[in-house]
Amino acid sequence: MPATPPKATYRVQVRPGFDLDATAAILDYLHDLGVSHLYTAPLLAATPGSQHGYDVVDHRVVNPELGGEAARQRLLRALRDKQLGLVVDIVPNHAGVAVPPANPAWWDVLRRGRDSSYASWFDIDWDRGRLLLPVLADDPAALDDLKVVDGELRYHEHRFPIADGTGDGSAREVHDRQHYELVSWRRGDAELTYRRFFAIAGLAGLRVEDPAVFAAVHELILRWAADGEVDGIRVDHPDGLRDPAGYLARLREAAPDAWLVVEKILEYGEELPDWPVDGTTGYDALAMVGGLFIDIDAEGDFTALDNRLTGQRTSWEDLTHTTKLAAATQLLSAELTRLAALAPEVPTEQARAALAELAAAFDVYRGYPPHGARHLAAARSEAGRRRPDLTGALDAITRRLRDPDDELGMRFPQLTGAVMAKGVEDTAFYRWTRFVALNEVGGSPAHFGVPPAEFHRFAGARQVRWPASQTTLSTHDTKRGEDVRARLAVLSELPGRWAEQVTTWMEYAPLPDPAFAHLLWQTAVGAWPIERERLHAYAEKAAREAAASTSWADPDPGFEQAMHAVIDRMYDDPSLHDELTELAAAITPAGWCNSLGQKLIQLTMPGVPDTYQGTELWDNSLVDPDNRRPVDFDVRREMLARLDDGWRPPVDTDGAAKLLVVSRTLRLRRAHPELFTTYRPVPAHGPVGRHVVAFDRGGVIAVATRLPLGLARAGGWCDTALSLGVHEVKDLFTGRVYSGGEVPLDNLLADYPVALLAPPTAAEEASS
Repeated sequence: MPATPPKATYRVQVRPGFDLDATAAILDYLHDLGVSHLYTAPLLAATPGSQHGYDVVDHRVVNPELGGEAARQRLLRALRDKQLGLVVDIVPNHAGVAVPPANPAWWDVLRRGRDSSYASWFDIDWDRGRLLLPVLADDPAALDDLKVVDGELRYHEHRFPIADGTGDGSAREVHDRQHYELVSWRRGDAELTYRRFFAIAGLAGLRVEDPAVFAAVHELILRWAADGEVDGIRVDHPDGLRDPAGYLARLREAAPDAWLVVEKILEYGEELPDWPVDGTTGYDALAMVGGLFIDIDAEGDFTALDNRLTGQRTSWEDLTHTTKLAAATQLLSAELTRLAALAPEVPTEQARAALAELAAAFDVYRGYPPHGARHLAAARSEAGRRRPDLTGALDAITRRLRDPDDELGMRFPQLTGAVMAKGVEDTAFYRWTRFVALNEVGGSPAHFGVPPAEFHRFAGARQVRWPASQTTLSTHDTKRGEDVRARLAVLSELPGRWAEQVTTWMEYAPLPDPAFAHLLWQTAVGAWPIERERLHAYAEKAAREAAASTSWADPDPGFEQAMHAVIDRMYDDPSLHDELTELAAAITPAGWCNSLGQKLIQLTMPGVPDTYQGTELWDNSLVDPDNRRPVDFDVRREMLARLDDGWRPPVDTDGAAKLLVVSRTLRLRRAHPELFTTYRPVPAHGPVGRHVVAFDRGGVIAVATRLPLGLARAGGWCDTALSLGVHEVKDLFTGRVYSGGEVPLDNLLADYPVALLAPPTAAEEASS
């Protein structure tokens, strides 16, 4: 653990249009909000126009579209002026190659082939022939559009280098002499000769296991860390690396004082390997916190509804096996072919089938010691059950995979992670629509909610083992914003009403794919009111990701037209619009209650809390790029100033109550970290104790309401009370002082559904 982990971070999606100077201009607001560190998207040069920065093209320079090095220096000065630190995002697994002239290393590889000094940077299978680039139209005559211009090969807007001495003759003749071959975009998934990030041809895998490559792509970041200009590093997608443990050991050695967190997606119940890091980026916490606000008792009702709407009974396990197998054999077919070639003792098609089945049956992203053997054994058993005809091939392949020094064993885990991501996150999450609030990165749709006792066990263990791990509720990768999920959680308290309403809607405005229709109606209710164009854009992406009735590769115009027509009816049909608005309005107050509760818990539980840009107010964002929309910081700055002047807003006022919770909690954590060093559940006594979650962090007690509709049906807090101990405490949100002992919850939570109790002096500091 670094000497001083961040107290709290604030994530900013720096990008063209909101560059480093724009980021510097909001630092006064971030300081007043209470964070200790700015946490940025990647800062290195990315593909021109990139809105996210995960497609780095030049590791030697700051992205000029963010303002370059001069803007970074201005940002550093502004950070020092506000006494804020900096956490940066790095991308070791892959580099952007969609625009070859923008990436000097890739350009040189295309020009010189194996003789390039950068050939070892990229994970290329040179033994399979020329480097295939899937950029052509799906037309046999596409190569006729090639031209030679200014010493380059051009295909429409695409530019490629020409190897020395190969530029004479027609464009086709020049092309045929190159170290690369331009092919149809449809051949990419099946035939590419370089490892990609998931199935994205424009992101080529990097070989950072090579010390020289590691040094080259990390030189600038590590220099910043050594110079004290970076306090923390967020590592993107370590599962994609050949040797994540070795990579992280090297990174820790090179940056011993940095706060180091990894974007490691943990499956339900999975533990983070014993890596030299401070923890994850928080998806494990997101799943546990969100699950607290879902009524576990409604699982049977939602399962029955799903079966009735879709007309079929499909288990999560069977669905994900189907989608993962498709990911392995279709989207990641090129990677599968490369692995099968490493097992020549098994007939090629059997090797492909066995590897695909094992990857589809793998129950985590990838196995790591000491539990990797257990996951492999479970996958072998499940694959054998599903495909007994492959017994011989499965046994032969599994023997190879057990050897950690076997090339096949080293590469297979890179496939399982990609298969999980593409098959589950990017496909099954859009097909399994029983209750979409659960369909979140790091979550498990098969586990319907989290009992408080389970959350307390999780948080207590986290305090012991990973106290500096990050916590979050929203990121640039979440499928829907935290407040959308919080409102959807209310439906778990209204299973009968929801079943009746959504059935009526689906009959009134039918869609050929009932599972997707259920997702669409849940999304609309969770985000309503939402601009029409945003819902259209979301639905198109979601439907194509599901790849059931339409897809990215082969869009179905008829289905998509019907889908967009249903969305238009939500806005244009008066009765449908009124019913949708009425239901959304009916569940919104309870959704706000859930939002404040999950936010307080996330900000106060063990770990380093992150606030994703803009989510300190109500946020109805959906999946990217929707969650990267511009944030109005002027509105937030003005609202925070009003709170600091003593305004105590009602819960229903433009998200101001959420800003109150965020700012007071973060200020308290920053000013008094000594009050957040232990973890102890605080039980409630009384008839409705199940509706409160409370814990003591070592001097600070957080209290949150859960299942608010059930609480209302029970008649409110009745005689339920919380034991606060013997010391006087003050609620940071209301200013009320309590002398300790048993405090009735109808008193403590009279104004807000949450409370944060601290020693009066500390509370006053955080409130000013």
